[in-house]
Amino acid sequence: MVSSSLGIFECSIAMLQYKFPVDAAIKAMKFKRKLFYVPAFAEILCASGPLLPDDIDAVLPVPLHWWRQMRRGFNQAAELAKPVASMLSVPILRGVYRKYATPFQTGFGAAERAKNLRRAFSVRKPLDNIHVLIIDDVITTGATSGQLAKILLAHGVSKVSMLAVARAD
Repeated sequence: MVSSSLGIFECSIAMLQYKFPVDAAIKAMKFKRKLFYVPAFAEILCASGPLLPDDIDAVLPVPLHWWRQMRRGFNQAAELAKPVASMLSVPILRGVYRKYATPFQTGFGAAERAKNLRRAFSVRKPLDNIHVLIIDDVITTGATSGQLAKILLAHGVSKVSMLAVARAD
């Protein structure tokens, strides 16, 4: 398990390091529709249960822009979030979406990633959650989850935590 302190988060956990063979499996899941990896990654995420704060009351998969989700056919974060929400007995948060089809973040540094994601997310309605757990496949610089956390906190959420399958060095 790789844990990190990303300032804005109550808790930030990545269960694996993003290196071979994990990186290859995540890329195959995302870009080659190898969804048979989802149950294994979900099981790894669910193993984090004892490490997570007790007051989490919703799970938020990192939203994909509708166009990217249509092209890909699925949102890998949403697929990973379902078993985690079930394990925690909390709902999946709806109404948070990606407004812009941002470029793929691969190959960008922290500053470029942050710039790409500025104002990328929006919330359709006020949120009354106390503690939201963001779910993603990979944490690289934390730009995506950081922007999501800022939006959640600005719309009434009290605390935000982060859970990912892997963390890039």
